[in-house]
Amino acid sequence: MSLLDPVWTSLLYLVAAVFFILALRGLSSPRTARRGNLIGAAGALIAVLTVFLSSRLENIPWILAAIAVGSAVAAPVARRVKMTQMPQLVALFNGVGGGAAALVALLELSHTGDPWVRLAIVFTLLVGAVSFAGSGVTFAKLQELMTTRPVVFPGLPAVMAAVLLAAVAAAAVVVFTGSLPLASLLLVLGLAAGILLVLPVGGADVPIVISLLNAFTGLAVAASGLVLGNVLLVVAGTLVGASGTILTRAMAAAMGRSVAGILFGAFRGGSTAGSTAVSERPVRSSSAEDVAVLLGYAQRVIIVPGYGLAVAQGQHTAAELALALESRGIEVDFAIHPVAGRMPGHMNVLLAEANVPYESLKEMGEINPEFKTADVALVVGANDVVNPAAKTSAGSPIYGMPILEVADARQVVFLKRSMRPGFAGIENDLLYEPQTSLLFGDAKDSLAQVLGAVKAL
Repeated sequence: MSLLDPVWTSLLYLVAAVFFILALRGLSSPRTARRGNLIGAAGALIAVLTVFLSSRLENIPWILAAIAVGSAVAAPVARRVKMTQMPQLVALFNGVGGGAAALVALLELSHTGDPWVRLAIVFTLLVGAVSFAGSGVTFAKLQELMTTRPVVFPGLPAVMAAVLLAAVAAAAVVVFTGSLPLASLLLVLGLAAGILLVLPVGGADVPIVISLLNAFTGLAVAASGLVLGNVLLVVAGTLVGASGTILTRAMAAAMGRSVAGILFGAFRGGSTAGSTAVSERPVRSSSAEDVAVLLGYAQRVIIVPGYGLAVAQGQHTAAELALALESRGIEVDFAIHPVAGRMPGHMNVLLAEANVPYESLKEMGEINPEFKTADVALVVGANDVVNPAAKTSAGSPIYGMPILEVADARQVVFLKRSMRPGFAGIENDLLYEPQTSLLFGDAKDSLAQVLGAVKAL
């Protein structure tokens, strides 16, 4: 017997749905993202409690045991994961959501004879399986368990087409017959399609695919809501699907690419990852003291953070350096590229963690015209997002991607660990320009040395 009548159940579901909407609104800005996360978690808690109180559940000990095991695994992982590994964590959680929706749909197949419900089931099976397998491949690429370069082989388009045609045929038969073996085959075909979809994607495009697969998971969850007759799952899944789609399009626009080009560009002989060879051309290297002199006697400095800053956990030192320069009357801003790091907002969160004022974080459209007035552009661990090849080299994997116009500054200083190319795997010709100097070493250590030298001026 349920403890909540239908009116209270509907009311609590509505409250949870409003919480989810407010959470998405909060996540739209670094200033309110923490509050948005808490609101979303509260909405999820309300939803779960409502299900327990309004449903006649069987096997409750098994359900509670599953929740306990999942919490015991997820909580420590989420707390210990490094900021640089957050995209991998997002990929894993996203994949688990799609896989769970697919398994629920498979179990529900034997409980219905309605063709329309079966249609929702086969959609959930296929899309959830694609999301699960594809997210696993994106995790492996970002974690460097496999190559980040596009993986293609002769006949890949034909194999993918055959898998999709077989999936459509199996889905049609399942809708009309309810065959469990064919539904299981459809699940396997979905897993294969997810792997084949992501293998040809490489380099800097992998985070965009994570966002796309997140949208797929949302659609699968929404469809599972139709299967289970749960309105809140429909609402929550639709919100995730819509927000994931919007984010995917925004990220693709920031990279100057189409979603189709990202997914299928490798079929045309293109690549989202270039050569890892290092040029033998000479560069101008500097010491920490040289860089400190450039910064200490500048009037305007723009700091460009990238993935290397996150890897080195140098955000606090970067914030200290900005304060030291501002104490000398120097204007300092941070230039944020939409896809700097491995996911949107990565740099915003990283610098907010170091208490950098939000007013100092300038988005690309706002900061680009100001590089011409900058005495020094200090690039810390970034490469692809400042690479002029995006504007000048038609054969480059990043050609057409909007970049930060670092080259317009009077002096450019790169803090790099080595001359290895960035995530897209291509060289940055800006490194060899006469106004550019390089300080080699771990970003945090280099920043600390520069900070000490600035204070000694």
